[in-house]
Amino acid sequence: MEQLRSALQSYQHLDPHGWVAVYRLLPAWGGLLALVVGVVMLLFGGRRLFRLVASPLGAFVGQVWVGPLAVRFGFGAQAGQIVLVSSIVLAGAGLIWPPVVVFVAFGVPAGLIGGQLVGQSDWILGFGPGFFLGGAIGVAMNRLVGAVLSAVVGGWLATLGMMAALSPWVSAVGWLAGHPLTVLSVAACFALAGGVFQIFVRPSEEAARAKKIEDALARRKAKEQKALEERWAKYNRSAD
Repeated sequence: MEQLRSALQSYQHLDPHGWVAVYRLLPAWGGLLALVVGVVMLLFGGRRLFRLVASPLGAFVGQVWVGPLAVRFGFGAQAGQIVLVSSIVLAGAGLIWPPVVVFVAFGVPAGLIGGQLVGQSDWILGFGPGFFLGGAIGVAMNRLVGAVLSAVVGGWLATLGMMAALSPWVSAVGWLAGHPLTVLSVAACFALAGGVFQIFVRPSEEAARAKKIEDALARRKAKEQKALEERWAKYNRSAD
């Protein structure tokens, strides 16, 4: 558990070697599982499965950005409790309705930029419009955001899973772990391919829904046509 906590802490700052070293905590079967989950997220993670990304993203946003905001708004003494509650709420919101997390994830940095632009004295006047404008833009691009984030997470999981699954038999994995930029490049290639597939190849939810309705209507029409033909056939036999 202590190793896992230490490995996850490397993701709180720029530590590529620590990011890659997480694969050593996975057994071979865990690597295969991570590889399968990563591939699924690469290909299909931008829709309903985006909840699996939005939930930890919400917890991350709560941990990183809510604390400084609480201090800025004068709740420094209760910042720890606010961060804990907001992380839990945002993680739950990511599972239930991911656009909430997307709104906050885009709105907070946009609000911080707006606050910096207007200056410290009128900080709230810049933060508020920036927060709502950034959040609205994020929600408007929800499908694109979901596809990109799920592809990034899927590419990283697939890369780490592949390294963990191969490490007992392929010695080159150890060499690769010593070159984190190479590992990041491989994950980026996976993420790029998955993002392109989800955005440009896979039909949108609207198109998929329309195709489903069209297929249902076609099946219903064929069923009605078959019933009509059977009635006519029965009528002709009775007339004979």
